[in-house]
Amino acid sequence: MSSLRIHRYILKEIATPTALSLLIFTFVLLMGKLPKLAELIINKGVPAGEILQLFSYLLPTFFVITVPLSFLLGILLAFGRLSADSEFIALKASGISLYTLVKSVFVLAILFSLLTAFITIKLEPSSKRAFRNKLFKIAASNASVNVKPGIFNDEFKGIVLYTRGMDEQRGIMNDVFISDERESETPAIITAKQGRFISDPHKYSLTLRLTDGTIHRRPESKTYQTVNFSNYNININIGNQLNSQRRSFSKSELSWSELNQSIQKTKKKNRRQQLLTEKYERIVIAFAPLVLVLVGVPLGLQSQRSGKGAGFSLALLVFLVYYVLLSLAGDISDNGLVPAAIILWLPNVCFFIGGAWFLHNTALEKPLKILSLPRNVFKKRTSDDTGGDQ
Repeated sequence: MSSLRIHRYILKEIATPTALSLLIFTFVLLMGKLPKLAELIINKGVPAGEILQLFSYLLPTFFVITVPLSFLLGILLAFGRLSADSEFIALKASGISLYTLVKSVFVLAILFSLLTAFITIKLEPSSKRAFRNKLFKIAASNASVNVKPGIFNDEFKGIVLYTRGMDEQRGIMNDVFISDERESETPAIITAKQGRFISDPHKYSLTLRLTDGTIHRRPESKTYQTVNFSNYNININIGNQLNSQRRSFSKSELSWSELNQSIQKTKKKNRRQQLLTEKYERIVIAFAPLVLVLVGVPLGLQSQRSGKGAGFSLALLVFLVYYVLLSLAGDISDNGLVPAAIILWLPNVCFFIGGAWFLHNTALEKPLKILSLPRNVFKKRTSDDTGGDQ
């Protein structure tokens, strides 16, 4: 069998479980966001098409996690099957070493790393920004739609709004009455001839502009105040999903060029450190497929010796440990304890060295002792129980 044919066979064996794992893991993560998005359909009457658009904006954020994880599981399952069916032994008997088999896997790992880099550097920031833009447009458009004439509307925090009539084509409310209790110490009653909502997508602000009205207020001094106005603006609270975010773009929403410019312009040390952490995290995560492939191959080949589920569980554990270490490194970098360029690379360096050692031992047909631990513990307990019964 030619080496090219073998490489094609290996790649095919990895591609199928990787694709299935990517679909499953992405679907599971999407289900976590489903209740909030379903609430927009049920309570706000948002069209299903716009909800699907929001789903599409969430996908790149999930792909940052699911792409490396799916690739790791694809390698694990592919090489696990080669080991279980003794195909790996047959390949070695024909003179093909493990390092020869791994060459095609590393080529695939490079492609997945480039894909992950494109997602983290380019696609994820733009999709997060698009998600917030879309969410704001939905909230702003539904603000005026949900206001019904002749009904007291209390959907806005601290404000009760009543309008006698509504010009739906122009979005103008007539004979407006408002109870403003946002400042509990000095509540106000506002009346106006007209009112309309004005949205600013750039500042993510929604304003209720009132014309020709009066403000009635009784401050702590117990003196009754009346203020007439020709134009009066009220900033509207349109939900926790947007208010929890800063009006300026967060660091995860900045493009690569904007991130570098912010690092150069920022004078605050803490802010600059956080931006550097964000920059190096995007780079480091892109190398995850290359690092995890060194762990996936030996786990896949040797997991069958410790039971069918041992290698799969251990691979998930390895993936979890990798991202926990990366998260801890990010927290340390944010606090400025260690430079971002050093601490954020440590998980990749550790996994690279450990994975290379695992791969080398597998090539020399040395069993991984860590895979034998569960079986040895089980045998020891069984022998102890048997001895105790006797």
